[in-house]
Amino acid sequence: MKNSSALIVGCGDLGIRLGSALLQQGCTVTGVRRNTGKLPAGFNGRAADYTQQGSLDFAAQLRPDFVLAIFNPADRSVSGYKAGFRTAMENLLSGLGQHRPRHILMTSSTRVFAEADGGWVDEDSALTTEDPWALEIIAAERLLLASGHAASVVRLAGVYGIPGGRLLSRIRRGELCPPQPVSYTNRIHREDCAGFLAHLLGLANADNTLAPVYIGVDDLPAPRYEVETWLAAEMGLDTARDSDPVSSDEPTRHNSAGHKRCRNRALHASGYQLIFPDYKSGYAALLASP
Repeated sequence: MKNSSALIVGCGDLGIRLGSALLQQGCTVTGVRRNTGKLPAGFNGRAADYTQQGSLDFAAQLRPDFVLAIFNPADRSVSGYKAGFRTAMENLLSGLGQHRPRHILMTSSTRVFAEADGGWVDEDSALTTEDPWALEIIAAERLLLASGHAASVVRLAGVYGIPGGRLLSRIRRGELCPPQPVSYTNRIHREDCAGFLAHLLGLANADNTLAPVYIGVDDLPAPRYEVETWLAAEMGLDTARDSDPVSSDEPTRHNSAGHKRCRNRALHASGYQLIFPDYKSGYAALLASP
């Protein structure tokens, strides 16, 4: 990545982790976010709200070799998803104009898959036609992949790794999900999110052809109850009592939008080696951190 340049649109925690890795490889990194004061030293900051028309019109002037679109919904409504994904992608492609980066990566979500009964999905599985929130993410994916740019979409699931995150806080309160009905979950540690994106950029930088779609998850989908009871035991909490919680932060009952098991064959086929191949290794490292 030496002597190359990257534009990270939506440079929050994941973008900063990725950008920091790219800086260490000699890449020039520009991070786009509303508050550029939160960017670390070494980043070139551009203050912008990517949901606003014309906000990314400077992109073509930068002529980045690589572009990372790390979008998030403006809020949890369908219109918030439209602004944060579909509109944001329209603004990015418009801002790039005639410039053709060597590759564009967009982070997406495994929510886009139609499967909701605990079955397995891979990169070629059917997409939902019924989830209006996911349809806005799908629209952004399709805009990018049909744009004529060299581009790939990385569908992430269950990103974790922040100390004191919502799941750990809920479990500390004794709020565990019920064992039935079984609800499968998929996840990936934030270090592997950044690591995998950096790996894909390295492949593109070496003129390798990337797949259009990757699933970014670890090797072990698992029932939510299994994950939560294991975590509670690791945290030294008593799980013997019956718990029937209500949580506004994270669903504790059956979650049809997330009830699937995701294969990561394309991730492994790319040559990437997971730092944390399952939730036990990832959460053990997180619980051991100061």
